[in-house]
Amino acid sequence: MRSRFAYPIELQADEDGRVVARMRDLPGAVTDGADRSEALREAADALEEAIAACMAGHEDIPRPSPARGRAIVVPGTLIAAKAALYEAMREKGVGNVELGRRLGVAETEIRRCIDPRHATRISRLDAALAALGRRLIVTVDAA
Repeated sequence: MRSRFAYPIELQADEDGRVVARMRDLPGAVTDGADRSEALREAADALEEAIAACMAGHEDIPRPSPARGRAIVVPGTLIAAKAALYEAMREKGVGNVELGRRLGVAETEIRRCIDPRHATRISRLDAALAALGRRLIVTVDAA
């Protein structure tokens, strides 16, 4: 399974001239900015918050719909890796204790790995994903 967290957004000016950014795939993920650039930055933050809320609520993270010419917003590398680990654990039916056993670490370490607020080392997330048969690949695209 390939996890990609690139969500299309719709940008519209409101009656005050601010640019509203809405992600239809993530209900409630709506923000705005003074201009397009600010709205895109704010949308990336809103996306991370929406993903973190799904994880905290033990819910599925909705899949992004096709872009179809719309602007795309992506979360930061760390939250994307944590979300991928969260999804892999759910898909494989592997809990914190079992993943900790596979990695030779305490369950609390795994809890921190899937905590969106914890600054986990990317190498730890890479190892955790590998223990679940996944590979972390970072892609750099033009802005």
